[in-house]
Amino acid sequence: MSTSAASHLPPAFPGRAPWGTASKLRAWQAAALDQYLREQPRDFLAVATPGAGKTTFALRVATELLDRGEISRITVVAPTEHLKSQWADAAHRVGIRVDPQFRNAHGTHGRDFDGVAVTYAQVAARPLLHRARTEAARTLVILDEIHHGGDALSWGDAVREAFEPAQRRLALTGTPFRSDTAAIPFVTYVQDGAGVRRSQADFTYGYGDALRDGVVRPVIFLAYSGSMRWRTRAGDELSARLGDPLTQDVTAHAWRTALDPKGEWMTSVLRAADTRLTEVRRHVPDAAGLVIATDQTQARAYASLLRGLTGEPPVVVLSDDSGSSSRIESFTHGEQRWMVAVRMVSEGVDVPRLAVGVYATSTATPLFFAQAVGRFVRARRRGETASVFLPSVPLLLQHAGELEVERDHALDRPRTGRDEDWSPEDALLAAANRPENASADQDLLPFEALEAQAEFDRVLFDGGEFGTSALVGSEEEQDYLGLPGLLEPEQVAVLLRERQAAQQKGRRSRGQEPAPERASHREVAALRKELHQLVGAWAKRTGQPHGTVHAELRRSCGGPAVPQAGAQEVRERIETLRRWFVGKR
Repeated sequence: MSTSAASHLPPAFPGRAPWGTASKLRAWQAAALDQYLREQPRDFLAVATPGAGKTTFALRVATELLDRGEISRITVVAPTEHLKSQWADAAHRVGIRVDPQFRNAHGTHGRDFDGVAVTYAQVAARPLLHRARTEAARTLVILDEIHHGGDALSWGDAVREAFEPAQRRLALTGTPFRSDTAAIPFVTYVQDGAGVRRSQADFTYGYGDALRDGVVRPVIFLAYSGSMRWRTRAGDELSARLGDPLTQDVTAHAWRTALDPKGEWMTSVLRAADTRLTEVRRHVPDAAGLVIATDQTQARAYASLLRGLTGEPPVVVLSDDSGSSSRIESFTHGEQRWMVAVRMVSEGVDVPRLAVGVYATSTATPLFFAQAVGRFVRARRRGETASVFLPSVPLLLQHAGELEVERDHALDRPRTGRDEDWSPEDALLAAANRPENASADQDLLPFEALEAQAEFDRVLFDGGEFGTSALVGSEEEQDYLGLPGLLEPEQVAVLLRERQAAQQKGRRSRGQEPAPERASHREVAALRKELHQLVGAWAKRTGQPHGTVHAELRRSCGGPAVPQAGAQEVRERIETLRRWFVGKR
C-alpha cells in the first residue's frame, strides 16, 4: 500500500469527524483502497466474503472521494429496507450523512444529507427519477450485493438506466455468482477458453483468505439424516431416508418432510442446536442462534417449538412486518437466545453474536446458502467457531464442502433443453425469490408429511467429513455438540480427527468394522430398496415409526445408518427382518 493511502486522514470537513481508529484498515481493505486510489476507475467490483468488512472499505472510498472533491453526492443501493438503515448508521459513524428514509415520492434528499440509501426495488420502480438525481451532482453509487442487479431483467435494466451517468460506481458482493445467466450491470465479463463469459472482479478477498487471517470464524456443519414418510395427492404413502441416493423429486419430498414442524426431525435438530448454543454460551455469554425458515408459516411454527424447548420466546423476523428492522436491531444488542426468520437475515444483516444456525429452508442455491452461512462467520475475537445444523441433503453438503471455493458468474451457459441441463439450483432459485407467504402455494402440491425421524449423520469442517451416523441423543452426537466454542481452526480439525480415529478404533474392537465389499453401486442400491420396503411393511404391521424400526435393526445388527452401511450389513438387516416376520425374533 502506498504511504499516502496508508497514512491519509480526512482533513477538517464540516459535519464529519476524522476516521480515528477506523483508519486502521484490515490488510485486504488497505490493499483494495490502495489499488482503487491508484487506478481511479469509474467502475470497481470488490468481492469479499461475508463478514470481511465490505461496508468499511466502501465508506473509506467514499470519504476519500468526498475529500478530494471528486464527488459531492452518494447513493447506496441495498437489497432490503433494513440494510438501508444499517448503511446509514455505518456512514454516520464516519461523518457521512445518508438518508435511509428517502422515498421516490420525495424527489430529492434533505439538505442535511450527503446522499441517500435506496433498495433495488425502489430504483426499478422509478429509474428515470434516480437517473435525474445522479445527473444533478457528481455521484458515487455504491451497489451493495450487486448480484441483485440480475434478479430480474427489469431490475438490471433499471439499475443501468438510473446510474449510467454516475461519476463513480463501486460494486460490492460476497457471492459473485448466480444460478441464472442474467448479466449484472456494470460488471466486466471476460471470455474464457470455452467461449463462456465470466465476471471479473477488480479485487477479491475470499473466505479461505479471511479464515487464515482470523477475520472470520471457521464453520462446523452438523448434518442430520433420518427416515421420512409422506403421502401423495393420489393417497400413496412413500418413504425414504434423507441422504440416500434418491431422485430429485424424492429428495425434495423427503427434505420437505424433514422440515415439517409437526415431525420429530425438526424438534430433535432444534433441541440439538440449543444444546450446542448452551455449550457456546459457557464461553460467550451473549452468543445467539438463528433458524432460517422457508416461509412465514414455518417460521412461526419453529418459534413455537423453540419456546417449548427453551422456555424463552424467540425473536421472530418477517420481512413484510413493519417492526422487523427494530426487532433485528434489538436482538443484535440484546441477550435473547434465538431468532427465527425467513430470508430477511440471509444477506447483509450484521448480527455478530450469532454463533449457531439451523438451516431449515428448502432453498439451496449456492448464492442463498453462502449468504445464509455468512450470517455466522463474523468474528469478534480470535478462536470463535460457528456451528450450522442442516439436513443431510447432497446439494447442501456439496455447498458446505465448497465453502472456500471461488466461483465467478458465468454467462452463455449452453442449454439443450434436456432434463440434465436443468439443475436443482435453477428450480430452487425461483423458490428463493418467491414471496415469503407462499406457504399456501405449497399446500396445493400433491404432498402431505406423515413422519420424520432424525439421526445425526456427520460433521463437515474445512472441506472434510468427520464421524459416522449415530442416533440423536447418542454419546457420539453429544461428543460433537460439546465441542468448545473457543478453539483455533487447527485445534478444531485436530480434535475432530482424534475423535474420528477413536470412534473407528472402538468399532474395530467390537467387531463392527464393515468387511471389504466388492458389490456394485447398483447392487447396494437394490439392497437398500429391499430393506426400506421390508421396514415399511413391518412398520405397517406393528404400527411402529419407520425410524424406530431402523433403530432396532441397528441395535440388533450393529453398523452405521443405511446411507453409510455396506452391502453385507444391509443383507444382515434384511435377514433379521425376515426372521421377525416369521416369528423368530
